[in-house]
Amino acid sequence: QVQLVESGGGLVQAGGSLRLSCAASGRTFSSYAMGWFRQAPGKERQFVAAISRSGGSTYYADSVKGRFTISRDNAKNTVYLQMNSLKPEDTAVYYCAADLVWRTVVGGKDVDYWGQGTQVTVSS
Repeated sequence: QVQLVESGGGLVQAGGSLRLSCAASGRTFSSYAMGWFRQAPGKERQFVAAISRSGGSTYYADSVKGRFTISRDNAKNTVYLQMNSLKPEDTAVYYCAADLVWRTVVGGKDVDYWGQGTQVTVSS
């Protein structure tokens, strides 16, 4: 069982930055590929970024590539999402996800574990 708790969301002006954190419980954090997803009001949840178990591989949605960076610290059981050059269209609830299978995290379907989400609002 893995529990995920996101933090770091908030209100920021366009062009600003935020860093989201996702703290995981359990001693098997390094066994899981991790990802970030987001869901805007009235829209489906969409993939944002993923990172492999070791952190050696990352993958991003085209909409955030070059602006967002995903990283992890397995010693701290935490995954991060550094968000720079934020745009109003980045406004959404951001969710952390964990799964033993990398492809499942990237696909976003049947993911084993989800966090409760943290709100990010970018004002114009």
